[in-house]
Amino acid sequence: MYYVVFIPLYLLSLLPLPVLYLLSDVISAFNWYVIGYRKKVVLDNLRIAFPEKTEAERKTIAKKFYRNFVDNFIETIKLITASRAFITRHFQLDANPLNELHRSGRKCQLHLGHNFNWEVANVAMPYYTDYTFIVVYMPIKNKAMDRLFMYLRTRTGSKMLPATNMRNAIVPYRSTQYLLALVADQAPGDVSKAYWLNFFGQPTPFVRGPESGARVGEIPVIFSEIYKVKRGYYRARLEVGAENPRELPEGELTRRYIAFLERSISDHPDMWLWSHRRWKHPWKPEYKKLWIGQEQAPL
Repeated sequence: MYYVVFIPLYLLSLLPLPVLYLLSDVISAFNWYVIGYRKKVVLDNLRIAFPEKTEAERKTIAKKFYRNFVDNFIETIKLITASRAFITRHFQLDANPLNELHRSGRKCQLHLGHNFNWEVANVAMPYYTDYTFIVVYMPIKNKAMDRLFMYLRTRTGSKMLPATNMRNAIVPYRSTQYLLALVADQAPGDVSKAYWLNFFGQPTPFVRGPESGARVGEIPVIFSEIYKVKRGYYRARLEVGAENPRELPEGELTRRYIAFLERSISDHPDMWLWSHRRWKHPWKPEYKKLWIGQEQAPL
């Protein structure tokens, strides 16, 4: 079954990007005008995040989002056969913050969100850092697709840790100087154990794991945003979140990251994954003890 999936995608990846983008344009237009995949969810999310914008402005963002969404998959297919030169030409970053921490002998965490194109960033990162680059990922239920994405994500040297067994999977790397990439905008599975704070003005739960791991290990944290220079070309901006997380009050590192994420989304609103229901969990008064926002907790 794996090769039934892999071989057609491998052949498709040999096509030039301009040809692949024609396919992307057709798919994204068909989705917007015919299928409407999660269109209501996307527009509802945009209304919550940007109430000051007109409906026409939000629809413009949504259309751009869907093109980026399809481009994300098209560009991921291209990665099957992409060379190092291709990858580093299409994804660039100033790695000085990482290099300085690496020279100091410390491990590091990289906190990032669902900004396009995270798959290109994943395969590019080993070319920009001397760290062992480790990424926490959610295994795909379909075995053939999981194997394909594992091939894609590890072909340049990245190491994958399943989120479902992270505690055991990281054991072989504990003595190494690693850079651990964590998607820190994930919605928690259990909102009664999450951190809660305002995100675009709405009470929102966020996972505790990224902050708690950094605090326990006293591991420096770098925040990262990915943005598009032009179609198919991306840059990452890095910002030091905390060099000594244990010195911060509990919740402060998460507050800093969410403020960073909100600015990034506001600057590039079509680049974030709007198709998941970010605000599906309603605030309840019993969550008050979980509130880490600087504002007073909602009633």
